[in-house]
Amino acid sequence: MPERDQRTNRLLTLMSDDDYDRVRPHLALVALDYRKSLYEASRPIEHVYFPINGVASLVITTSDGASAEVGTIGSEGMVGLPVCLGDRDAPSSVYVQVPGTGLQIDARIFRGELERSPTLNLIVLRYAHAFFNQVAQSAACAHLHKVEQRCCRWLLMTRDRMPSGDFLLTHEFLGMMLGVRRTTVTDVMGSLQKAGLIRYRRGHVTILDDEALRQRACECYEISKLEFDRLLGDTAEAPRTDKAHRLISQVG
Repeated sequence: MPERDQRTNRLLTLMSDDDYDRVRPHLALVALDYRKSLYEASRPIEHVYFPINGVASLVITTSDGASAEVGTIGSEGMVGLPVCLGDRDAPSSVYVQVPGTGLQIDARIFRGELERSPTLNLIVLRYAHAFFNQVAQSAACAHLHKVEQRCCRWLLMTRDRMPSGDFLLTHEFLGMMLGVRRTTVTDVMGSLQKAGLIRYRRGHVTILDDEALRQRACECYEISKLEFDRLLGDTAEAPRTDKAHRLISQVG
């Protein structure tokens, strides 16, 4: 069972003491290995995941086998939203793109806790809204902004979800996120490396200059970040219970 100071997932941090105490015995620490399937399209979702670090990718696959990444989940959220919205499966799949660790809970148990607790249900609904806004922002971003700007945005988003500025990020994942060929990914990453912003070798990225990346990224990075803070509160420095009470009072 995770101890109080191990709750680095944002949604778990927002839970009230009572809600967390009920959920805690059912949480299991698991490795989120590269390409690990967290749930598959049109199949029952067995578990809900709260990433501690790493990045999971929400993917749509068409009938001809082509795939597109439509959303990402890290320590700011959870994998398994369809369960929280009353469904058992979804037309999308989720698998790990940047390896890390997370906390796993049986989907039926978590659904029962949501039905039991209005405060927990509210937190998850507000996260669902924030996640929807992120997906919508990304759709607009793909049409309106240059590849390098979008690449800087994704690098920053991944950095925010990891314990350090050094992480695995493959050409395949970047190409899927950006909607471009691998040769374009090579060109863009090479340009950022030449400028001294990153170091990129064999699928590993090291962020060397966060501020320069922010300056080159499109506005979507800051917009999405601010939207999550608006809906879920900035939990970086405040006690969890205070934040939970503040969240509820904002809509009470």
